Amino acid sequence: MSEIVNRVANSPIITVDLEEYYTSGERSVFDLKGYLFQELVLKELDFRKALKELDWEQFRDKHVAVFCSVDAIVPTWAFMLVSTYLEGVAKTVVLGNEEALEQFLYQEALQKLNPSDFEGRPVVVKGCGDLPVPLFAYGEVVRKLKPIAKSIMYGEPCSTVPLYKRR
Repeated sequence: MSEIVNRVANSPIITVDLEEYYTSGERSVFDLKGYLFQELVLKELDFRKALKELDWEQFRDKHVAVFCSVDAIVPTWAFMLVSTYLEGVAKTVVLGNEEALEQFLYQEALQKLNPSDFEGRPVVVKGCGDLPVPLFAYGEVVRKLKPIAKSIMYGEPCSTVPLYKRR
């Protein structure tokens, strides 16, 4: 009887698991909706007073998305003002919704991807997982690896969908 050889384990394929780039930590949102008059317009004096009285410690060491969940007249400076209170308290502050927050966190994490590790090698971008990986991250990894990888595939090393092959 011949020995069973794991060809996938012995191949030159590098697997990129985007879950490994997931930034840990609690996520939170700051919704300006609750600070609007009749959920329509922001009254500057009331808004500034409410922010001064807010316990900002609830956002300590969290990744925070600052947005407004209703279609209202909210000036840009209002989002910026909230960020001045969150800076130094929250771990991350993003002016945008939860999706924008995840995109920002992945963009920062994927900066750590070392291109030389993938030079001339076939790459599989792992598809399934337990953590939420935004579509943005998949596009970003293709953008970073296409100029250097021999090929890019999606899925698992034993069952992949080819995406790109250098000529």
